[in-house]
Amino acid sequence: MKLQLIAVGHKMPNWITEGFTEYAKRMPRDFALTLTELKPDKRISARTPQQVMSEEADRILAAIPDGARVLALDERGANWTTMKLAENMKNWQIDGRETVFIIGGTDGLDPRIKQRADQLLQLSAMTMPHGMVRVLLAEQLYRAVSIINNHPYHRE
Repeated sequence: MKLQLIAVGHKMPNWITEGFTEYAKRMPRDFALTLTELKPDKRISARTPQQVMSEEADRILAAIPDGARVLALDERGANWTTMKLAENMKNWQIDGRETVFIIGGTDGLDPRIKQRADQLLQLSAMTMPHGMVRVLLAEQLYRAVSIINNHPYHRE
């Protein structure tokens, strides 16, 4: 099963890139994690946040593989525990579809992305920098796989 993170934003600080890369390389082959970075649209006064989100949505939608399961990170999404994530990942592994997680840009996600998503998922009720979300999500995916594989990384 492939896991892909599509994130609006590029030129992240080294610690963000290193953190994501560290967890991605820890993932076993049967849960390979990749990152697709999309350059954010320029925010100029002549464009509304809705216009920016719409243009970003075009690029996000184009990056989603056909038939993929899509989880969009959204502050109003479901608030899963790590155990719930692991349970879902185990079920997803059975159907073999690629699973895509989406992190939107500064203005959030266009409604088209939310409609395309199979699930809206909240990483935290707190506001976080988008780069940090990459690292936290990668860590949680690694932790969920550790749970699936009965690895002692996670302790209940």
